[in-house]
Amino acid sequence: MRGIFVTGTGTEVGKTVVAAAIARAASAAGGRLGVFKPAVSGLEDYPPRLEAWESAAELPDHVLLRLASASQQGDDEIAPYRYGPAVSPHLAAELAGEPIDPDHLRRAALAAAVGADLLLCEGVGGFLVPLASDYLVRDLARDLGLRVAIVAQPWLGTINHTLLTIEAVRAVGLEVAAVVLNPWPLKPSAMELSNLETIARLGSVSVETLPPLDLSSPESWPALVLSEPERRLRAA
Repeated sequence: MRGIFVTGTGTEVGKTVVAAAIARAASAAGGRLGVFKPAVSGLEDYPPRLEAWESAAELPDHVLLRLASASQQGDDEIAPYRYGPAVSPHLAAELAGEPIDPDHLRRAALAAAVGADLLLCEGVGGFLVPLASDYLVRDLARDLGLRVAIVAQPWLGTINHTLLTIEAVRAVGLEVAAVVLNPWPLKPSAMELSNLETIARLGSVSVETLPPLDLSSPESWPALVLSEPERRLRAA
């Protein structure tokens, strides 16, 4: 299938923001998007009503993906497993008394791609986060066979985390479409510029940047689009 799998060097690196920027750009260009996230946790930290979410600066991951992509998918279609506690999905599933079923994830992801020009799948945490006791985010990405965008933060420590993630992605035969450094400061420091260059050189990968976004104003976002001829992500 045609699409992109967005993963990160860890949690809270801005995977959903990057995925939303890609979704927004593809939707604005007239593309039909299917969006998918295998599991969402931490919902108890958000307001319970949709109208409250829509006015908030930060939205639950599946809601932001739906709004950014102009998708008509329901919650179950985008994120088949959703949990209140902000913990790893395998632990959230254990606490809920219902293990995550890899077969159900694969079927749901394929269903999200039906009728779409592009499937945008966002992982959970980092690439080796467990979804079930013996099934990692890596395994879902490999099963779907999508190219992988790696989201990383631009500051100290990112070189090691990012290069390790690049190796983990390539080790299972998947292509790294790009690394996206997020949020990229308006005036990057010498260290941040060096991090970008070093990751690009040592990782043999395209490195793109995304500035801080106002999530309440999608029309102000820069376009982060998937360029098929060059097979890379590009920040406009």
